[in-house]
Amino acid sequence: MQSTQVASAAADTSDPRSGLRAVASLRTLTERLELAQVEAALLAGMSWQEIADALGVSRQAAHKKYAKRIDPVIPVPRRRT
Repeated sequence: MQSTQVASAAADTSDPRSGLRAVASLRTLTERLELAQVEAALLAGMSWQEIADALGVSRQAAHKKYAKRIDPVIPVPRRRT
């Protein structure tokens, strides 16, 4: 099923079981996409603060969520003082 179909199923409240499964699928997809974008941002030289700002979270929250999940070959910026 394509993501647009899954989104449509998630928005349809006539079948809650199907809708909830669709929401869970979208959440999984979103997590994968967000990790890919965080990795791309780090490769582009963005700081954790810049990534956090783009995601609408604190620097600490972004780092805590992704620091151990990113590809280990990606150079991670150190905190700027």
